[in-house]
Amino acid sequence: MTTKKNNKYRIRLDELELKKSKGALASLAFDFENHDDIFEIIDLIKTKKIVESEEQNVEFAIGLKLFSEVLIKNKNEEIFADFLPAFKEFMKKLKEK
Repeated sequence: MTTKKNNKYRIRLDELELKKSKGALASLAFDFENHDDIFEIIDLIKTKKIVESEEQNVEFAIGLKLFSEVLIKNKNEEIFADFLPAFKEFMKKLKEK
């Protein structure tokens, strides 16, 4: 029996209201994979209260996991070269909290 290497998720983003009207509101949906259980990460970050707002803790967790997975998959890209050491340090501090 083979083991799944990654968890699979779907994100849907809908424009609900814009400060400057441009006509029809847009929406976007996409599937992605992540090596972590993102719902576990969300619960952990909400428990740790990285920021005061529960909603912002969820935003932070989702944004962090989306970004970090892209970073991991593309760590050899020049655009990430200067950022990667700082990100590793940030993640170390976050995990210590």
